[in-house]
Amino acid sequence: MKLSIFKNRTVIGLGCIILSLIICFGLTPLWGSAVRAQTEIVRITDTVKKGEVLTANKLETVQVGAYNLPSNLVKNKNEAIGKYAAADLQKGDYILSTKLFGTPLAEFEYLTGLDGTKQAMSITIKSFAAGLSGKLEPGDIISLISASSGNTGIIVMPPELKYVEVLAVTLGTGVDREYKAGEEKSGDEEKKLPATLTLLVNSAQAKVLAGLEQNGNLHVTLVYRGAKANADKFLTAQERYFETGESTAAGPIESSPQPEKAENAAQEDSNNAE
Repeated sequence: MKLSIFKNRTVIGLGCIILSLIICFGLTPLWGSAVRAQTEIVRITDTVKKGEVLTANKLETVQVGAYNLPSNLVKNKNEAIGKYAAADLQKGDYILSTKLFGTPLAEFEYLTGLDGTKQAMSITIKSFAAGLSGKLEPGDIISLISASSGNTGIIVMPPELKYVEVLAVTLGTGVDREYKAGEEKSGDEEKKLPATLTLLVNSAQAKVLAGLEQNGNLHVTLVYRGAKANADKFLTAQERYFETGESTAAGPIESSPQPEKAENAAQEDSNNAE
């Protein structure tokens, strides 16, 4: 019995020694070579704006560690030269194939998605307050209210315009206003207030809007800003009105976490995982 136990321990010991040798002289060198492996990638040498064509003088090829790189990195200049940037690129950025387009971007991309079921229509912002003090952004869900001209005091809240999506906020110069989080605005940009809103509507909504634009003073209220999945719930509720004639509320809306809370939650998850 004692001899059997001794033999078992000897076998286990020999197994551990063999396993350690395999790790030291087999797996470790393979791991090291994988980490040390180098590959060529294409990198930006100067700022490239969204929609700008990439030229050879704004690209360079550099050697970097190949370990854990995204599979869609551009590694050959010829794959990028002549393509159009789908987003702003800064000096030193690596280029992903998903950030390149083979054809020029349309100046007003939001209009290229129209398929005949919906229409784009602009309305005038007649006063600073009427347009939510210049705070509207593309993707917002708004409601429209019409106050009649004169002293009649008639206020109309058309059920056809309870939930409407904003496609664009346009300045008086005809340039669409763009909002980028964290971007500082110059003094001149702060003075440029929106002149019109471009909305996504169906034909019935377009008729109501045209009448209110001519005969009333339109005011905008912000209903929702956030995740597209939630915004779609408001638009679905609006579509139900045209199907049933009854104005209903949107489905359950999931609240979007604040950036600071989301960051704390992510950090907590990370700590728990560790």
